[in-house]
Amino acid sequence: MLAIERKNEILDKLRAEQRVLVSDLAAYYHVTEETIRRDLDKLEKEGYATKTYGGAILGNSTKTDLSYTIRNKTNVEAKNQIATIASRLIEDGDHLMLDDSSTSLYLAKKLKEKKNLTVITNSVELVVELSDVEGWTILLTGGRLKPESALVGDQTQQALRRYHVDKAVMSCKGIDLESGVTDSSEFHSQTKQSMLRCAKTRILILDSSKFDKISFIDIAPLDVFDTIVTNAA
Repeated sequence: MLAIERKNEILDKLRAEQRVLVSDLAAYYHVTEETIRRDLDKLEKEGYATKTYGGAILGNSTKTDLSYTIRNKTNVEAKNQIATIASRLIEDGDHLMLDDSSTSLYLAKKLKEKKNLTVITNSVELVVELSDVEGWTILLTGGRLKPESALVGDQTQQALRRYHVDKAVMSCKGIDLESGVTDSSEFHSQTKQSMLRCAKTRILILDSSKFDKISFIDIAPLDVFDTIVTNAA
């Protein structure tokens, strides 16, 4: 098993059980306790874990931008469920804006059976994923490339403002009844706000770990969104 795969599995255990023990993880993965401590060090730096004596507890990841690789391999089952449901909201011929979230990438994979879609996105990964779909129009915004394969900045905003689409689909870092929908990055928040202004219908897709969480910066109030798709009642 690769180190990144082991770390992602540890993160899934943290989310499910709220705490982990170094000794248990070392025995389970057949590695040294020092190796596990290094994994937990990385998760702590990324905002997902808080180290404790002999282990770690679940940290607060709403304030950090994680690498695309980690996000894409986290909560996979939930993201697949969400993508399946959200795909039913998309019709042949729709013009869409999809953000650079890993959940949107899972949705894009589910949409490949649709016909004549136009997709506008700031996600390089998403464009690569859809590059072989016939009959679609794929538009990638300009902008400054961030490490997680997202284009952001003034050029991104200018590109998005030119269009009017049927639906905008996006995720976030936190959702709260009073604070609304929030994210960890001003750049990402601005991009999502531009997408919302361009769309007739606004769809929020997020796994249930984001509920009752408040991140760094506002995206929009809850009532801006027409539909919220998640994996739990």
